Amino acid sequence: MCALLPQFAGHDPVEVVILLVLLVICLGLHEVAHAWVALKCGDTTARDLGRITLNPIAHIDLFMTILIPAALYLGTSGRMMFGGAKPVPVNFHRLRHPWRDMSLVALAGPASNLLLGAFFLAALKFFLTTGLYNGAAEYTEDRVRDFLPGVLYQAVRFNVLLAVFNMVPIPPLDGSRVMAWLLPESMRESYVNLERFGMYLVFGLIYLVPSFNYFLHETVDAVIRFLDALIRIG
Repeated sequence: MCALLPQFAGHDPVEVVILLVLLVICLGLHEVAHAWVALKCGDTTARDLGRITLNPIAHIDLFMTILIPAALYLGTSGRMMFGGAKPVPVNFHRLRHPWRDMSLVALAGPASNLLLGAFFLAALKFFLTTGLYNGAAEYTEDRVRDFLPGVLYQAVRFNVLLAVFNMVPIPPLDGSRVMAWLLPESMRESYVNLERFGMYLVFGLIYLVPSFNYFLHETVDAVIRFLDALIRIG
């Protein structure tokens, strides 16, 4: 899994550490979701390699999870981060219905992040609207700037960002697996072969096309507003 990571510039150092720990855990759960659906669809590869586990260490990749994000964080003072977890191996030919099942495996990761985003948003609203946090029985933008609400809100945002970003239909992102299933059979091979150039396309969009980042963050805001409308507490 590759991901555009949240920007931590200007955050309190303790908050950054907590958010990074939560981020690693959420990246791991994203991979667990892929592995579990692959198992249900007939491929035991990820299970046999011990990837269906809540232990985040099993999902950490030295290069993508630690070195690249750290270098970008230090080099840009937290304004730019990119990274990912160790990808879950899926044997296409072991799946019972390969193209369809591959799309289901891909969808499982972003779906897990949407559920996590909803969970953190529910926790945020619970603490604020019940008055259990700092006696603040209200859910407002000002309250979200406090420490615990701030951490929870950032957890909401980065989980929704992970879901939205990974559904972009550029190989090897998760959205490309869904797109491959939807495309006519005659176009699938050519589309999948774009994966060799996929990361160059992704980096180009992120760092050279401002409108792409605008689209991502506008979509993230829209999804959060949708979740906020669904979750009613108090």
